[in-house]
Order: sequence, then C-alpha cells, then structure tokens
Amino acid sequence: MELSFNYIARTPNVKAKIAVQLAGQAASGSEFQVDCVDTGWTSGRLPLKHGATIDVTLTKAGDNTFKVFVFDSVGGPIALQQDNIVITRTAASVDAIPASHSVGIEVLEKLGGRPVLDYLVRSGDSLPKKGKKVFKAAESLKSGASGSLNLKLWEGEIEDPITDNRPIGVLKISGSDFDDGVIPAGADLECEYEILDSGNINIEVSVPCIGGTFHSGKNFYSRQEGQLDYTAAAVMVVEEGERTLNRIDEINEVVDNPKLDQARQKLESAVSLDPDEAETEKSQEAMEKVLEARKLLAQVRKEHLKEIRQIDLDGLVSFFDEHIRQHARPSEASAFDNLAKTAQRSIDRNDKDFEHHLDELKGKNFEILWRQDWFVVERFKWMVSSPHQFADKHRFEELAQIGTQLMRSDDIEKLRTVVAQLSMIQIGGGPDNEMFDVANIIRG
Repeated sequence: MELSFNYIARTPNVKAKIAVQLAGQAASGSEFQVDCVDTGWTSGRLPLKHGATIDVTLTKAGDNTFKVFVFDSVGGPIALQQDNIVITRTAASVDAIPASHSVGIEVLEKLGGRPVLDYLVRSGDSLPKKGKKVFKAAESLKSGASGSLNLKLWEGEIEDPITDNRPIGVLKISGSDFDDGVIPAGADLECEYEILDSGNINIEVSVPCIGGTFHSGKNFYSRQEGQLDYTAAAVMVVEEGERTLNRIDEINEVVDNPKLDQARQKLESAVSLDPDEAETEKSQEAMEKVLEARKLLAQVRKEHLKEIRQIDLDGLVSFFDEHIRQHARPSEASAFDNLAKTAQRSIDRNDKDFEHHLDELKGKNFEILWRQDWFVVERFKWMVSSPHQFADKHRFEELAQIGTQLMRSDDIEKLRTVVAQLSMIQIGGGPDNEMFDVANIIRG
C-alpha cells in the first residue's frame, strides 16, 4: 500500500485541507488520524480511503506541524516513511487594493451551449479575494483515460470571441491524475480560488464523486510577467498583431467605423517589432496594444453585429467550398449546407444562437480536415517551426522529436496524438486551437 498526503504547504488561510492519496486498496477497517503537534488537537480515527479529506486549523503564523497515524484493520499501527506534515501560514495582506484586470474561467452556459467567462474577479474588485464556485463536468472522464476536464483562465472582458482575451493558463483534471472510478457527466466540480494582491491565483478543485482534490501544480499569474518570456515571444506578438490587423481589414470592407482606424494605429508598434532586437519591455508594451485593439474590435462588433456576423458566416462557407468540400462525405457536405442555412436565418432574425451555429460549422470543418493525413503533417510542421508558441520548452522539444520520428516512419495515426498533445501546451495559435483544448465544464 503506497500512501501519501496532499496539501498546500503555504497558505494565508487559517484553515487547510489534507487529502489522502492511496495507490491500491487499503484493507477494510483501516483508519488514519491527524494530530496537531502544537496544540494537542486530534481528528480522531477516520476511515482510510483514497481521496478522504480533513480540514485542519492553522493556529499560528509560520509553521504548523501535524503528525499522521495509520492503523490496520485490527487497530495495529502501520509505520509511515513520512508521518510529519508542516503547513506554513503566511502573512495575509491587510490593505485591500483594487484588481487591475478581470479574470474568469471559461465555462459552457449549458450542455452544448456557448462558452462564456464566469468571473472570479472583476476589474476594480478589492484584493485579496477568495471564494468558491461549483461547476459541472460536461463529459465523463474515466481514470487512466487520455482525456481531461479543462478549466481555462482568461484575463479581460471581451465577450466574443473569448480567445481575444489574454490566456492565463489551464487547470487540467486528466484521467491519469486519479487511479480509480469515473467522473460522470454532470458531476460537481467544487472550485475554491484565491486571488492575491500580488496577482497570484491559487485554484483547488475537489471532485466529491471520486473523493479527489486537484491543484494547478503552479500558481497562475494574472499579468504577462508571470506567463511568458516576452523576449522569446516577440515573434508571437508580431503574429498576433498581424492576425488582428487582417481582421480589421476584413471588417473595414463592410463597416465604416472610426474605432477601426484607432485599433489599426494601436497595432503599428506590434507589427513593426523586430523580434531579433525586441527587449522584454517593448514586447510587453506591443502585446498590450494588441489587446487594446481587440477591445476596440469588440466594441465595433456590438455596434455592427449583423454585418460582422455575415462576414464570419460568408468566410466560413467560402473556406468550406474552396478547401474542404472536396474531402467531405456527401452526408457531411449536406449537414454543413443545412447548418449554414440555419446560421443565415439566425443572422436575419438577429437571434442569439448564431455564434453557437458558427462554432458548430467550425467544428465540422476541423473534423473533416483532421481526418486528412496531409493536414496532420502540415500542422505538425507548422508547430515545430513555431517554438515561440510554447511555454514548456522541454515538453515541446520532446514532442517535436517524437513527432519527427513518427513522420519519417509514416505513422500518421500516432502523429495525430502528438499534434493534439502539442496543441494542449500551446500558448497562441489562434481560435482554431480551441478544437483540441475545449472548455468542457458547465456553469453550476
């Protein structure tokens, strides 16, 4: 029996959670107990099982020491390699400061619905701030399975598309993270969060149905300094600037709005950045300009919603006709055409379902392309030539090496898996990257 205990070693809270991590099965009747060395408090004996949790009080600032005891089915003590737990209560900030940016988790409004941002903190809210939200799994996840439930964090207030906000990170609950059981669709995901005045975001998700507790493995940080090496990412800043500029040009053909010129001016510094000479500060400033331009685009979209929806639909249908229809099965082509007509009626009626139809059309496009071996190969080549898109350099290099060998041996099926794994650690890459790392939790 391999036994360990999961807990956050440093916290400003007066309460902390200790969770049992058990590999294999404990004998029926086995128990454990947690005592506080400093105060003499004891939890009493509790049933020993994987995922069992206990709340302890941190009575003093600094180190709080606890001792763990384990007993077999007849009450005999079981020796542990490590039976001491030290949890440090850190100083909490007294003076509240206002949050400079809004931070939210991407969730589905309902099963099969549109992704929206469920905000943990709004710009101007007092920090530090903590709270709890209960989400639901949109799909089932079995222990050991290759999938994951994804809690995606974004900074910003752009409603559509969410990907125009700044990505902070993803907390993944993977099938490989728990040893037994299934998280069924509809299961509660209890998300406790804390945003410190430093910008650090601590997140812990408890899944009662499997008795598991999951941490991000790192503190997220709600500003660029904590997320990207902006000297290395200068190429990405230029790419994001050019992509936004193309979008402005596309809209400008149909819509006349002075905010488009303002957005274009903001992008000048981003697209003229020289990646070989760019300093971190300049890259950060340029990325801020890209985000400001996208906020202006979001305002233009609200003011000219019908025209911009038509641009989006026409572009998607043209792309299907020119590049994808030839690879589609007759039933797929028919389904796409019918859905495009439904989306057109949605524009004409000015109803709120259009974006959902558009996402479905994008999904159909991607599904057909993903089946094509040449598309998988080209996407892998593009990824390998864009190392600036990946924060985890070690994992990127590892996957790039594996993928190159698979491409040489013409094992495209395994290469697909590598491309999907690369997409999960990608920072940028545009909206099409959502196909791999979709939000699959529902607002509670």
